[in-house]
Amino acid sequence: MNKIQKVLIIDDKADIRLSTKYLLSKHNFQVLEADSPELGLAIIHSENIDLVLLDMNFTRDTTSGEEGIDCLKKIKAINADIAVVAITAWSFVDLVVKALKNGATDFIEKPWDNQRLLQIVQQALKLEGLEKQNRLLKQQIDDFQHTPQLIAYSASMKLFKAQLDEVTDTPVTILLTGENGTGKSTIARYIHQNSLLKNNPLISVNMGAIAENLFESEMFGHTKGAFTNAYKERIGRFEMADSGTLFLDEIANIPLSQQAKLLRVLETGEFEMVGSSKTKRANVRLISATNADFNTLIANNDFRQDLYFRLNTVELHVPSLKDRKEDIPYLAQHFFNHACRKYHKPGRELSSNALDKLQQHSFPGNLRELSHIIERALLLNRDDCITADHLNLNDEAKSKISSPDQLPLMTIAQAERKLLTMALTKAQGQSHEAANLLGISKSSIYRRMEKYNIVAKHFLENK
Repeated sequence: MNKIQKVLIIDDKADIRLSTKYLLSKHNFQVLEADSPELGLAIIHSENIDLVLLDMNFTRDTTSGEEGIDCLKKIKAINADIAVVAITAWSFVDLVVKALKNGATDFIEKPWDNQRLLQIVQQALKLEGLEKQNRLLKQQIDDFQHTPQLIAYSASMKLFKAQLDEVTDTPVTILLTGENGTGKSTIARYIHQNSLLKNNPLISVNMGAIAENLFESEMFGHTKGAFTNAYKERIGRFEMADSGTLFLDEIANIPLSQQAKLLRVLETGEFEMVGSSKTKRANVRLISATNADFNTLIANNDFRQDLYFRLNTVELHVPSLKDRKEDIPYLAQHFFNHACRKYHKPGRELSSNALDKLQQHSFPGNLRELSHIIERALLLNRDDCITADHLNLNDEAKSKISSPDQLPLMTIAQAERKLLTMALTKAQGQSHEAANLLGISKSSIYRRMEKYNIVAKHFLENK
């Protein structure tokens, strides 16, 4: 079903609110009412509002529109993606211009024609949706066009980078293996941006996040009406990546029932959209990544051996952070500089004793854990210089938790549940932090939490 969009009307005239609600409700909008800017802002804080119809003049000031402009600024400060249509009984050009400059999507005068109001609401929602998509697309393009630099001072990383640079500018299929959090997605971007395909698309897909019944639609696309809720045609990831690079993260999570379909397109480049018999072709450079042991998966009949051979023309193992400790100070400084820019905290420093402390840490969550430790230290401390004490590391306590001698004999399921609860307790209910502590992905910890009926917020409430 299509999402029911929420419209909030902020107007001190009850008859205006009532007639607007009656009109828009007949066209499948959910309408909320507020008779003052204060009540309207409170509703915006508590509800997911898509569009606001904002009167510019209230009882305190019925001509200038300053109350409306002030409320408009506050709405945009709360959520810049909310469409706002300014309404007034006064046709002052200056007020119209001021409202539009402060983020209003459109403007309408009272009294209005109902069809005109309906048209403006629909157009404003459509325009705001397109602008949001454009902002997200620009952000993704900026992120992907930036060529990541691989920090390689350690012997293991120097060897890895040398092997990587030998194959980046070739069309060869690459399989990246290694622990969670080692930066495999960053390496995939590095490969693409240093290849002959750098000016073509790079499409990234987390295979662990795709439901089995949506696999074909996500990868190959679907036609309008192909199944329930297929309201329009959708292009699949292979078609999106045509003439470019397709990165399949967590490749080992593809259900066995779907692996033959992926194998076929890798062998022939051919596929059909769901609901269509027309064969399409896509020419992509494939990079995939996993932390799984393929030998075990193949032995257990959980992964096709012929698909594995298609994926690993070149197989490169990404070193974990414990195997490249010489890189830790440089990586920490890189993450620190990035976080200072991201959170607008210029002039902050990372002390030498903090860098020394980081080099002594075990980092089961690898680069992901390191970046989170740095961000947390930066955000939770006001000192200009971040020291070892600000990092809040306790390797000794962690080593006691992870020591086999401290664990009684139990089943694998019992041990898994115990580790989940310990990690969530340590992370105060933050699932992504718990995943870092366990060295697994966010999708993996969510699956395990669902499996054992564990709710993250309970660990936060018990603090």
